[in-house]
Amino acid sequence: MLADPLISVLGPDPTHRNCVLNGNAFQQDAVQSFNGWQYACFYSSLPEAAPEPLYIHLSRRKLPEGKWETFAFEDYPQTTDDGHNTVQIGICPGDGTIHLSYDHHCDIIRYRHSQAGVAQSPESFPWSASLFTPHLSRLPGLDSSHDALFSYVTYPRFVQLDANLLFSFRTGKAGLGDDHVAVYSADSAQNGKYAYEVLGVNLKGVQNNPYIHGLDYRRGRLHATWVYRGFVHYEGWDDLLDTKHKQQRGPNSAENNHDICYAYSDDGGRRWRNGAGDVLADLEKGESVRPDAQGIVAFDIPKGSGLSNQESQAVDGEGGVHVLNRNNLSGEQAWKHYYRSPDGAWTQRVLPHVQGVKGGKRGRLAVSKDDDLYLILPENTAPTLTILKASKATKYSEYELVWRQDGFPPTEPLVDTTRLEYDNVLSVFTRSGSEADVDVVVLNFKL
Repeated sequence: MLADPLISVLGPDPTHRNCVLNGNAFQQDAVQSFNGWQYACFYSSLPEAAPEPLYIHLSRRKLPEGKWETFAFEDYPQTTDDGHNTVQIGICPGDGTIHLSYDHHCDIIRYRHSQAGVAQSPESFPWSASLFTPHLSRLPGLDSSHDALFSYVTYPRFVQLDANLLFSFRTGKAGLGDDHVAVYSADSAQNGKYAYEVLGVNLKGVQNNPYIHGLDYRRGRLHATWVYRGFVHYEGWDDLLDTKHKQQRGPNSAENNHDICYAYSDDGGRRWRNGAGDVLADLEKGESVRPDAQGIVAFDIPKGSGLSNQESQAVDGEGGVHVLNRNNLSGEQAWKHYYRSPDGAWTQRVLPHVQGVKGGKRGRLAVSKDDDLYLILPENTAPTLTILKASKATKYSEYELVWRQDGFPPTEPLVDTTRLEYDNVLSVFTRSGSEADVDVVVLNFKL
């Protein structure tokens, strides 16, 4: 069993909202470590102020147990009660810039970044909003020719890509959209230009849209797994002012999710291959991975099977790909661990000790420094958080209950994957408390 974690409080959670903003599965990173420091971003009200509006708060602390320093970006009030509109953090290893993208559900890009060097030499920079740009409506280095592309953004993600930083986002709407990738170059900061390059559409939707479980970069390879959601036409779907698709469970719901797919890139997202190594798309030629691409379907799962979207993905040190999702194909709705071994063979197993209810809160996967797999699983209605462990020694085929505790309102937990590689501490971003007295916290488990 895991020892109880050290709990560090970031700040109060806005429980007056209908939708949870701090802790959603599609937040690739809300907590991340770099160079011996840990960073976290969350929404909260200003101290001793009215509950509305909310503001982005950004925190940092020196590891292993330093005190959090926190400030709020008071130039950007967040007012939309929509669980999609989360905040994500990315740190560029090559120049030490800290990047934030936030408050999107089919909206114009919202972005800001720090000066160079802030994450490389944190003690040289007093922690304040003055280290960052104002709110931006373009990615750094891009001009007006890209404005249309970035006018309808959802689900931004950051991925460290050697010295650079990959940025992923969706355009379009639920059931009818594409995933795109762009790369921020660390070299661009040397002349003060802070520049992105748009690579193209990596996953193309055709009367559907891909929902990725995550993007992971390990040993020079970028891995992506995803489900598709088929589009159901509804009255007004092509109206530019249509907002029905923004409903939390709008016309194109998870009932239309199907299949678990896989592809990878060995050149930073420019060319994509199926599991057999065949090239599917060269973004430099304007190509994309399409739904009919050969060899992308790892598991053929029909619509109406209780398949979730954007649950979780992790990649171990040997290149094994792990996916957390759920379906009812075994006779009852259950969480499942899907695993692609380094030799390319896929397996699936039902998880014990937990119930992966249809449409329930989504969990998180994490790989330790020792290459063991941890599954962090919330309850859908009860304030209970559970952690299972699948060890490398069992080839990830056995699941041990290593921790379970109450006191955590239903939240989709997030993990500091970079800290696991640094000191093998599992830092879990979630919420803690009861009723209206709930805090955003980081649980720190020594593995």
